[in-house]
Amino acid sequence: AAQHNLGVMYANGQCAEKNDTEAIKWFRMAAEQGFAQAQHSLGVVYANGQGIEKNDAEALKWYHLAAKHGIAEAQHNLGMMYASGQGTEKNDTEAVKWFRMAAEQGHTEAQHNLGVMYANGQGTEKNDTEAVKWFRMAAEQGHAAAQHNLEVMFTTGMDATRQNDTEALKWCRLAAEKGNPEAQYSLGNMYRDGQGVEHNYIEAMKWYRLAAEKGNAMAKSSIGVMFAMGQGVAQNSTEAVKWFRMAAEQGDMESQFNLGWMYAKGHGVAKNENEAIRWFRIAAEQGSPKAHRVLESIKNKAPSTTQ
Repeated sequence: AAQHNLGVMYANGQCAEKNDTEAIKWFRMAAEQGFAQAQHSLGVVYANGQGIEKNDAEALKWYHLAAKHGIAEAQHNLGMMYASGQGTEKNDTEAVKWFRMAAEQGHTEAQHNLGVMYANGQGTEKNDTEAVKWFRMAAEQGHAAAQHNLEVMFTTGMDATRQNDTEALKWCRLAAEKGNPEAQYSLGNMYRDGQGVEHNYIEAMKWYRLAAEKGNAMAKSSIGVMFAMGQGVAQNSTEAVKWFRMAAEQGDMESQFNLGWMYAKGHGVAKNENEAIRWFRIAAEQGSPKAHRVLESIKNKAPSTTQ
């Protein structure tokens, strides 16, 4: 324990100059004597390449030793390595096994990840009831992504629960207020559509902007629509084009189509058929049926009725 603690002091630069080499030396001494916390710390060092060459196989080895001693963080990290195929062959069943061990010890991230595995049927049979159970455990500990996923479950009304807009709004707001961009986007949708809350375009725009500032492409696309339609803001086609372009360049299919439409009509940008076709083609390649119809219409030189 003393060897491990000395390693921690060197790793953190606490009461001594930060020295990763010394930290690793003391972690290894303790780890080789079977001290579980040091085994986990050594796994972290190898996983991150902190003061030593990154080595996923070594990280996996030390995580295994610590995990078998019941270190929840090591169990979670081991689950992550199996889930991603990092340092070992990808194995969702093993990932679920280790996530469960950590989750049952109250590890919040493991609880969330176990919920994801149940929701997607990865490494275990798909089970929405179990997904909700584990998402709720993590959400009640303040895990923003779990709160958002719980909101999704209540919004869609999966097998585990009937659709419940009040519950969806509750969990969505908690996650959004913690800065989760997906939840901020969802909360914007709720205000836009009046889902579980009074319809309010201004509030919708507020949450879309917060999500967009964190890079959420769907929020940027929605801001473009709000400007194009004059919802919650003054109608402004130039601003609409700006937001559609940002989202389109991130690969948002709907924005790619909308940007093509703006070029085709000359709304907010100089009319340019070549640019319109370029964006319609990009959207079509991602599977947009509207873009396919427009391109087919152009090819046949027939007027498009797509709105």
